[in-house]
Amino acid sequence: MGILINSHERIRDDWTLINAASGPDVFPALNQRKVLLPLAFLEDDEAEARRYVSEVGVWLDSSETLEAIAERLNDFPVIALNFPSFADGRHYSTARELRQTYGYQGEIRAIGDVLRDQLCFLKRCGFSTFLLRSDQEVEECLRAFDDFSYSYTATVEQSEPLFTKRSA
Repeated sequence: MGILINSHERIRDDWTLINAASGPDVFPALNQRKVLLPLAFLEDDEAEARRYVSEVGVWLDSSETLEAIAERLNDFPVIALNFPSFADGRHYSTARELRQTYGYQGEIRAIGDVLRDQLCFLKRCGFSTFLLRSDQEVEECLRAFDDFSYSYTATVEQSEPLFTKRSA
């Protein structure tokens, strides 16, 4: 598994990511840990998991949308969004929707094929933590957040695009 960072430093990862291929027999071994469950587990196995874990977060694959959990977003302190490949950018919109449409204030974590070149843009869309692919160099990735000093377009962090400031 990769290394977890925010936009400033490497951080401790207290969450155990449960693979979608796992079954409910994995829960007794979790020993009161915090877990990130795949969306599919919420429908069938969440109650069973909660017997064995201290907290539950959820992770969505790139083909899954927020509608399934929209009514209970605040039940999850962490929502992880999986990038199965560097080229699959669907979750950029999901993160922005979580922040701007739903007002989600919890941790939004990028997981999967997360590379240095994505980090600055992921943060601008609302991601707060990033589980780097295992071949990524941590210090180099941390420098990625300083690649651009200003965004020309509106972002989750900066709601006003640059051109409106120039015209004023």
